[in-house]
Amino acid sequence: MLLLAIEIPALDIFSDDPANLTSTVQLLLLLTVLSLAPAILILMTSFTRIVIVLSFVRNGLATQQMPPNQVIIGLALFLTFFVMAPTFSEVNEAALQPLFDGDISQEEAFDEATIPMKEFMAQHTRERDLALFMGYAGQERPESLEDIPLTSLVPAFVISELKTAFQIGFMIFVPFLVIDMVVASVLMSMGMMMLPPVMIALPFKVLLFVLVDGWHLVVRSLLYTF
Repeated sequence: MLLLAIEIPALDIFSDDPANLTSTVQLLLLLTVLSLAPAILILMTSFTRIVIVLSFVRNGLATQQMPPNQVIIGLALFLTFFVMAPTFSEVNEAALQPLFDGDISQEEAFDEATIPMKEFMAQHTRERDLALFMGYAGQERPESLEDIPLTSLVPAFVISELKTAFQIGFMIFVPFLVIDMVVASVLMSMGMMMLPPVMIALPFKVLLFVLVDGWHLVVRSLLYTF
């Protein structure tokens, strides 16, 4: 049997060697960024709005777990990558490629990468929400986009996305609510008060959703909001 010896770099935070300490700090920072990657994806992209709207569609149809959570999240992820493709391309060209080529430092790459992300978030953030966090932190009115700290822009962007998603969800819920009310009224008029209206309304809601090509309409509406 052929055994291959693989040398694993030591992780020693008490080393007196500056080079070893620098590598250790960089490794710790990399692990921290990787652990925060899901939060960055959720809070700094279009994922929040998309997944909430898709969840509203499923709840409006009252199909329980159909489509399942894996399908909803997977579709939301791919739609997020589609919407964020121009922004991610700018981050790659301005920050990642120069960093890999050794033209800029890690600090400069971080500053360059935040600019396209800030531009995307600022376009979909309400001024009132941004003023809330900047005012609470005692920060002055920014003169440019670069002056807005991420600590204020990210939460302002999130609550703006939540409001937008719930507004879209309300518009999605209205047609399904009308169907539920009509079915409930018909059942009461026929004296079938013991029959759950949801059971009867579900096929009609699914049929209506399929006839109008509901998934296409929902996804198209979501894309046009960005």
